Amino acid sequence: MNYDVIVIGGGHAGIEASLAPARMGVKTLLVTILAEQIGASSCNPAIGGLAKGHLVKELDAIGGQMGLATDATGIQFRILNGSKGPAVRGSRAQIDMDRYRIYMKDVVLNTENLEVKQEIVEALIIEDGVVKGVETQLGNKYMAPKVIITAGTFLNGLIHIGEKQQSAGRQGEFASVELAEYLRTLGIEIGRLKTGTCARIDGKSIDFSVMEEQGGDEVPIPFSFRTDRKTFNPTQLPCHVTYTNETTHEIIESNFYRAPLFSGQIDGMGPRYCPSIEDKINRFRDRPRHQIFVEPQTLESNEFYINGMSTSLPTDVQLEMIHSVKGMENAKIVRYGYAIEYDYVQPTELKHTLETKKIEGLYCAGQVNGTTGYEEAAAQGLMAGINAALSIQGKEPLILGRDEAYIGVLIDDLVTKGTKEPYRMFTSRSEYRLLLREDNADVRLYKYGKELGLLDSDYLAKVEQKERDVNEAISYLRENYVTPTKEFIELLSTIGESKINDKICLLDLLGRSTMTQEKILTLVPEFAKYSDEVMEQLVIETKYSRYIEKQQKQVDKMKDMLKVKIPKNFEFEKVSGLSNEIVEKLNAINPPTLFNASEISGVTPAALEILHIYIKMAQKAR
Repeated sequence: MNYDVIVIGGGHAGIEASLAPARMGVKTLLVTILAEQIGASSCNPAIGGLAKGHLVKELDAIGGQMGLATDATGIQFRILNGSKGPAVRGSRAQIDMDRYRIYMKDVVLNTENLEVKQEIVEALIIEDGVVKGVETQLGNKYMAPKVIITAGTFLNGLIHIGEKQQSAGRQGEFASVELAEYLRTLGIEIGRLKTGTCARIDGKSIDFSVMEEQGGDEVPIPFSFRTDRKTFNPTQLPCHVTYTNETTHEIIESNFYRAPLFSGQIDGMGPRYCPSIEDKINRFRDRPRHQIFVEPQTLESNEFYINGMSTSLPTDVQLEMIHSVKGMENAKIVRYGYAIEYDYVQPTELKHTLETKKIEGLYCAGQVNGTTGYEEAAAQGLMAGINAALSIQGKEPLILGRDEAYIGVLIDDLVTKGTKEPYRMFTSRSEYRLLLREDNADVRLYKYGKELGLLDSDYLAKVEQKERDVNEAISYLRENYVTPTKEFIELLSTIGESKINDKICLLDLLGRSTMTQEKILTLVPEFAKYSDEVMEQLVIETKYSRYIEKQQKQVDKMKDMLKVKIPKNFEFEKVSGLSNEIVEKLNAINPPTLFNASEISGVTPAALEILHIYIKMAQKAR
């Protein structure tokens, strides 16, 4: 059977990787181990978080599905870091894991140009370094010039619970062993990573009355820009907070010898920023307690996820340590926590399109590229699917810059630097985070979704109107000034603002940190015609306008710098500040411009700045 794109794996990456090309009119096949598990959340029942929320907003702005699915199945919505600046705020939602999975499966099965097969891909069909299709355990061959691997933790997955080991991609599900072995034969660099998950507790056995309650926002904000905020009114359930104690720590410490993490049973490197409870106790023994979030997994609240207690300890130890925690003295474990090791493709093997360098037409996306998190996976899946479809259509690829999106930062970090531990997105990874905010992701990126045909006309009309309104309002504020007349000073006083002493541009006046939407409307009543979304954008844009301008100049400077040509026979080894590895790569490839140098794995923005300085110095010395 012939297709244009074949996607291997039905997780968060695989869903976006298959939906995008299908919606672009490309005949797509999704091959997954269990069809009913399409969209299953292997770990925590939540979408988003700090920086991760940015990724979801961005993929939604382009036309991805994760934001819409979250809004449809979310059971608590919160803005994290709400008291801090807009660049570092993050949307997070608890999801009903069962409903999320069913929602995503239904979307996939009802999408035109997309077929689903419940089989296990064991090998790729490759001729002369070009992918031609896949072969499954049933002996079926499916042909396509583009194949996207989104196998996640299933690629040679091995579960650890104490001394017990089980070959699986998720508890109770087959691992993809043969495909992992096949990839090694292609000469692609394969590594080994680990991650873990927490126990799930029967809700009836938890005493919530002794825990701290943590509710959602009173006015929940949806994840998707395509969800109507005026009618968005989800049922919100509380999470609860409790803590470990000295008894918990003693139980864990006395069983370190039975922990696969310390016994040598696990080889893979785990996520530094999401350690297991045994790793926390080992590294931070001086802390008297660690925070535990008790999170509902479904609207019915029948199972709770014990966030903060990821573990691979034996079952008897898991039960003992959970019983030592306040409110869980009588807890009954429905599913035990476990660690999982899996193979991953070193992402330096990939181009920025996420196509492998060694095999034409073969793409990788998600945890198979060494990342951790649903959001990082989905973002990669979307971009791999888009680029596979664009290649089929004979069009230029879509590569988002670091100045355009966190998705661009994510992919650029992976393919240029690689990773030896599960990569997680943080706002600190972006040099331009003031430009790449959650609130403006729609305006930043909708043009790509429009060009690709991934956004409907009604939504496009809405976001285009928002963009026009924001630009119109900002232009008005730049062009108009106010003076310290008696009437205007009195007006400022009525809204609790200090007086002005000189003529001032409205943009600078409204940029005061104390300004709110209500105050702006009092000072500029003609802005009442704008929607709440536009006004929210204006509050941010005015407050940070000068900083945004400065950062935009840095972006423009970087773009100009990347156009700089590198002189022939340039002696990279004489450039102070470059590592031996970077010098070796530059000499081997001899890039003609700084942009070409930026495409080389391991060449950082800092290295490019240094190169630029030396090139300019060499030109002046002539």
